[in-house]
Amino acid sequence: MTGWRRPDPARSRPERSDADADSAPLPADDEPAGSAPARRTRPELSLKGRALRLLSMREHSRLELERKLSSYETREGELAEALDALTARGFISDERVADSLLHRRAAKLGSSRIKAELQAKGLDEAVVREAVESLRATELERAREVWRRKFGQPPADASERARQMRFLTTRGFSGETVRKAIEGADDED
Repeated sequence: MTGWRRPDPARSRPERSDADADSAPLPADDEPAGSAPARRTRPELSLKGRALRLLSMREHSRLELERKLSSYETREGELAEALDALTARGFISDERVADSLLHRRAAKLGSSRIKAELQAKGLDEAVVREAVESLRATELERAREVWRRKFGQPPADASERARQMRFLTTRGFSGETVRKAIEGADDED
């Protein structure tokens, strides 16, 4: 195959005679054979810096940050102080974590599954309750949309019906909602 090849730096250097090698020092970029190039090291990030890096990627609850950063704590209480400072400045917010999770997952999951995920993040019970209540009004529509994307046609027999119901149930939709979504699919045909 012919094509562009990266030039080999060893070939592009002018050849040196033995006399030149003895008198002239090696350039700074030449290294002895067999040694790896030196890497520039970054200074160690503080706990606050690590937390901000995580928060820049997505919203994290305090419990999530504690789990992820506890191995970097050098003295007792250092992590709690850093997280308290970030909470006081508004970088950590249970409401934003709940809104973020609802935005990402509500179209695919039912209320009970989302509630479990919010509780696993260690959010305040009032925030979890409020988030789940906001989902209850659209539960049936969301279940029908998830069903339509996955299956698209009503079940042909009882085993197919059971498979579709299990799918929606594992997604966190209640039994009544699953039954209505599947029956609504039967009614459409």
